[in-house]
Amino acid sequence: MRYGDNRVLSDVTLQFEPGRMAAIVGPNGAGKSTLLGIMAGLKRHYEGRCTFEGTEVNRWNRRAFARRIAFVPQSLRLEFPFTAQQVVLMGRTPFADGLFESAEDHRAVERAMGLTDVLAFRDRDFRSLSGGESQRVVLASALAQDPAVLLLDEPTTFLDLRHQVAIYRLLRDLCREGLLVVAVTHDLNLAAAYSDRVVALQDGKVVADAAPELSITPGFISAVFGIDAEVRQGPGGRPWILYGN
Repeated sequence: MRYGDNRVLSDVTLQFEPGRMAAIVGPNGAGKSTLLGIMAGLKRHYEGRCTFEGTEVNRWNRRAFARRIAFVPQSLRLEFPFTAQQVVLMGRTPFADGLFESAEDHRAVERAMGLTDVLAFRDRDFRSLSGGESQRVVLASALAQDPAVLLLDEPTTFLDLRHQVAIYRLLRDLCREGLLVVAVTHDLNLAAAYSDRVVALQDGKVVADAAPELSITPGFISAVFGIDAEVRQGPGGRPWILYGN
């Protein structure tokens, strides 16, 4: 993938399987969000192939693709006075059949809002929500799609600690039900604690692709991020990073 003369991604070969969570990590400018955008069918002028269920993502019928793939951006800005519940209901658009929502639409919205802990402000103007609240509403909208694949770009950037952990636990549990989750994150400890696989990008290339306990090492952190760190064993034998002075 290039932006003008600047090559953003090069020689990236990856395959993602259902029922697993993959964390995409790397420094700023490594190409993480660009890769996610290609997978979400939002970027077209790339070289090579990006397929979902054997079909190039940009050749899918857009409505059919939206029923299968949900994308959560870093932030969403709306200019009109939609309530939080109305924003979540937008996630049901690919299933719309007429002007009115179905009972199934409302059940999906209720479930998604409960899972993301946003029912308490369902009637508030989306524009009045804090960054963390709005991010959870957008995630609820994606979950209301009932997708097979969930792509997330920094899903916990604006969240407090309690909701960061709650969201990653939710994503882990959804993977156990068969969902494929691919999440771009800067938080290596969250990636280590909850993902099945860590894919690291540096200068647009894949420099690591393995289970957290194999990929997250002091040498990896030093080479990719340029800092010294100690890696200890955390709960469940997963790596836990302590950063040096």
